[in-house]
Amino acid sequence: MAGHFEPSASVPGGAAIALDEIEVSILRNLTVQLLELIGPGEQPADASDDPLAELFTDGPNEPPSDPALARLFPDAYTGPGERADRAAREAGAEFRRFTENELRARKREDCLALVRALDALEPDGSGLAVLTLAPQDSRRWLGALNDLRLTLGSRLDVGDEDEADDLYRLPDDDPRKPLVMAYLWLGGLQESLIETLVS
Repeated sequence: MAGHFEPSASVPGGAAIALDEIEVSILRNLTVQLLELIGPGEQPADASDDPLAELFTDGPNEPPSDPALARLFPDAYTGPGERADRAAREAGAEFRRFTENELRARKREDCLALVRALDALEPDGSGLAVLTLAPQDSRRWLGALNDLRLTLGSRLDVGDEDEADDLYRLPDDDPRKPLVMAYLWLGGLQESLIETLVS
């Protein structure tokens, strides 16, 4: 089980993984950094406890300037690197205004679920801690792992599969090597969790 998710023996439809203290620390630190990047999101000007008012709170209408955030919150009407005409920009701004706050909130909740699960772990005598996820928790973890990989991929300028293949050939003294190792490790975690859930 060490290093990858497997079906849980104790939770039907769940997944389990054994993590050592360093893996827990790396995963937690990356997730906290992602939470800081995502930020608190837009707050209603009139702070109230009215959930209906929150539904109609306008979000941003411009794409984020940070490339990692732009990857997490892409434009709905143009692809990466495409130039949008006026109609596509206006439609994208309108779509973003009504969806980005909710998307940010969901991404924050996914990350918080991951941090809380890691904080609740207790290592055994061997220094490993077994994390067991229920199916609904696994979906949150998949979302957070995906967002972590998208963010690291953006920082590494990974745009397609060919560029990702180049990461395997980086020399050990390349300053990007730690990010690359984290990117590849997160990909392995994500892949094993998906395989566990569909098996």
